[in-house]
Amino acid sequence: MEAVPRKSVLFICLGNICRSPTAEAVLQHLVSQSGKQNEWKVDSAAIADWNVGQKPDDRTMQILKKNGIRDYQHKARQVCGDDFREFEYILGMDKENMSALQELKPKNSKAKLKLLGEFDPQNELIIKDPYTNRDPSGFENVYKQCVRSCKGFLDFCEGN
Repeated sequence: MEAVPRKSVLFICLGNICRSPTAEAVLQHLVSQSGKQNEWKVDSAAIADWNVGQKPDDRTMQILKKNGIRDYQHKARQVCGDDFREFEYILGMDKENMSALQELKPKNSKAKLKLLGEFDPQNELIIKDPYTNRDPSGFENVYKQCVRSCKGFLDFCEGN
């Protein structure tokens, strides 16, 4: 019998093809490395609906593969009301994500809404959208921020 996940997190960005899938893949990788994958439910979703059903941006997948995450699979989806009941934490990438989440959050929701960057030991609160940035380092920066922030988030959860 497989263990029921005790902890859950949903990562949110605008389109669910760059930042939030990166965070999802990173956290899945970290909990898998520690042997705790059965303790966690990890997912990601979009604020907007225009990428629903699409795979992550090719640049996202390239950065993940470059950093040893080769088995990640994902199709973009939009955040829904059930997410606010099913996930303990819903972590956005920027202030616009957080504003939208506050508007969507049902009154009876117990989900904790935070910026993923709140867990970054370097205090980079905002994870900038690299999608329209022509500089390829944008995706690398997102990956690095997600690694730092996801490690910080796991440390936070271990203490609670």
